[in-house]
Amino acid sequence: MELSSEDALRLNVLLANHPQAIRIDESSMTLFALSDKGEARIVLNPNCRDDRYLRKIRELLSGQVLGFPGGYPVFLNRWSRMGQARDEHLEQLLLLGEPEAVVAFTSAKGLTDELARRAWWTGQNPGNARRMLGNPQVVKGEMGPELASYLIDYLPFESEPMRIIESLRLVLQPGLISDEERAGLWKRCQRKPAYYLGFLAAMPDDLPETWPARQMSDRELSDLQALASTGNPFARLLLRISSSSGQGFLVTVGQVMEKPANQDVVTLLLDLLRDNLSLLRPAGAPDQTLDELLAEAGSLDSESFETCRRMVSHREAELRALYLLSGLGYGVVRPVFSKSDAIGSLMCRKLEPVFKVLREQLAVLQG
Repeated sequence: MELSSEDALRLNVLLANHPQAIRIDESSMTLFALSDKGEARIVLNPNCRDDRYLRKIRELLSGQVLGFPGGYPVFLNRWSRMGQARDEHLEQLLLLGEPEAVVAFTSAKGLTDELARRAWWTGQNPGNARRMLGNPQVVKGEMGPELASYLIDYLPFESEPMRIIESLRLVLQPGLISDEERAGLWKRCQRKPAYYLGFLAAMPDDLPETWPARQMSDRELSDLQALASTGNPFARLLLRISSSSGQGFLVTVGQVMEKPANQDVVTLLLDLLRDNLSLLRPAGAPDQTLDELLAEAGSLDSESFETCRRMVSHREAELRALYLLSGLGYGVVRPVFSKSDAIGSLMCRKLEPVFKVLREQLAVLQG
């Protein structure tokens, strides 16, 4: 089966004029092309079933653009989604009228602001926006704020907590949204606690709200600052977590812990809390159970710990709490999650023994 002669002619003329991008509206059987002169359209004239005709259209485009007459190669779906599309062939992916090729395009490391503009014309959806905002070049360009605005508008329609969190993490990157928009997103956290995780992931030390810092005497503050300047990780983290921003971080962690939506949210929360205290574990996450972490923190006697403990002996419990929390991860919840796929309130009830201990450790650090 061949394309109708009219469509074949118009498509060949279109490709000869080097368009920047092509998309196909399957519902109206219309092909759109973007060029530096604007937008052109071709109303297709199928001579068979629409799905078969569209496949022939895409085969023609792939043959002309990539040299693959069978259509967009399946193997490209795998490695190009991982950001491994070769930069010299990037622009060709937007000429295939293939949504999967646009996904590959938006995942590529060589994406520029101009190429992002073309990709956005080709396929506007939250997945493409998130992938492109993961690229520093796009974030710094003119498309960055436009993509961020789209994701904010789309947030009320997102139902998957992890997608909400990822969208927020991306739009909260510096320079993408205004202070007013950021404050508006923060207000939504009260209705949707998952929003808090987006803020914790994007700006853990610069949350929109302010909290009072822990009280320290001038002598204690001076001693800790002097010890921190030598590189002592316990002194550095005790100062940070006792500051206004550090206390805000702890309060926000506690708010997420009150009503996490599912197991992924819980795991991410533990990872973010651990990563915020990663100075204490340069070897990385230990993947231990809560009982193992409690025992380890209780017997801690490392040189850096002892040096800091001697200087501020009345804060020993805080130093041990910091060390325990710095080891959090999936190991803490594995005994529960390996036996249950519960979510919501049932999951929270099963996790209560774990959360009770973690709340106690947070309370120690909050005084």
